[in-house]
Amino acid sequence: MTSKEKVTPSAAVRTTSAAYRPRPDRLWFARTRRYTFFVLRELTSVFVAWTIAFTLMLVDAVLGGSLRDFAALASRPWMIVLNVVALAATAFHAITFLNLAPRATVVRLDGWRVPAWMIQGGNHSAWVLISALIAYFILRSP
Repeated sequence: MTSKEKVTPSAAVRTTSAAYRPRPDRLWFARTRRYTFFVLRELTSVFVAWTIAFTLMLVDAVLGGSLRDFAALASRPWMIVLNVVALAATAFHAITFLNLAPRATVVRLDGWRVPAWMIQGGNHSAWVLISALIAYFILRSP
């Protein structure tokens, strides 16, 4: 064997380890509940994006004077089903986001670390109060 044909240890490790590497499992996330919720939360981002796009379409219809066309589109059964699914997915996304906030946020008051349940409870309380306030202004009778 010449020096050009000599196999280095790192090359030998790469070739043998590649030969014994198992194929990746496409349902790796289904093994544990934590991974399943992680993937579901990431997939709900598509429905969050749809909700934003739908809201922007509504604003454009109001400002452009084509609210009747938008209402006709929004009243179709497939659109209602899509928006109900998007509402459930967006609520799931928001709840899981608020549940993860204490892990990403460390709040200290005078050297004392605020417990995770206080941060999480404050986030959920603010979400409920703001939602109730918005619902009040939208649903009140004229």
